[in-house]
Amino acid sequence: MTAVSPPAHLTHMHVVVPANDEEELLPRTLRTLHEAVAELRRVRPRITARVTLVLDACTDGSRELVLRHRDVRPVEVTYRCVGAARAHGVMVATAHVPGWQRGSHWLANTDADCAVPRDWLVRQAILADAGVDLVTGTVEPDSDELAPGVLAQWRALHELRDGHHHVHGANLGVRLSTYVDSGGFEPTPLHEDLGLVERVRASGATCVASSALHLRTSGRLRGRAPGGFAHFLSELEPGTSLAG
Repeated sequence: MTAVSPPAHLTHMHVVVPANDEEELLPRTLRTLHEAVAELRRVRPRITARVTLVLDACTDGSRELVLRHRDVRPVEVTYRCVGAARAHGVMVATAHVPGWQRGSHWLANTDADCAVPRDWLVRQAILADAGVDLVTGTVEPDSDELAPGVLAQWRALHELRDGHHHVHGANLGVRLSTYVDSGGFEPTPLHEDLGLVERVRASGATCVASSALHLRTSGRLRGRAPGGFAHFLSELEPGTSLAG
């Protein structure tokens, strides 16, 4: 009988964030990520954490905002494609990680219009050290940016509980070895997150859908990715029946 190796305990956490002209919302994202990294360092000081922010075809002041944060690595690309930007961010963040160390490295993914909770990285580290290879969290739009009827309809269509079926690139964690073995993010303008999760699940890796990993995102109705989260919100009206 072949012995099963215990999960590799984390040594590194790589936070990857794509951004396209997000100077209005980016300060909140950077602030909450700074708090999450600080909390991880306080609770798990042996884990090294670094944020890589991918500036994809930005023409606003996003670059200047990122440069004010010494602990954030800016990467400039012109893909105009969220899947390609995420994949490029992972490539840059993990370029020097040897193959045999990938099991102890973790990718935490979010978006530049999100506010992550202080324990966001700590919770992912706990799950990773328990043997989880991929975790999908929940995302909720800012209540003060949506009409009450639209927000109520959104909540009626979403399960904010453990075992939920939602997949958001804005709240997704995956072990680096699992990411690589599953082919990573594909350079697509939409559903690069869903494609990765489907391949990881099909591989037999240990996956968890957790409501404990919960964050807020913008409630805007016109987003950067056609067909993305903002588009879904814009289609919601009281009494409609949409899935998402």
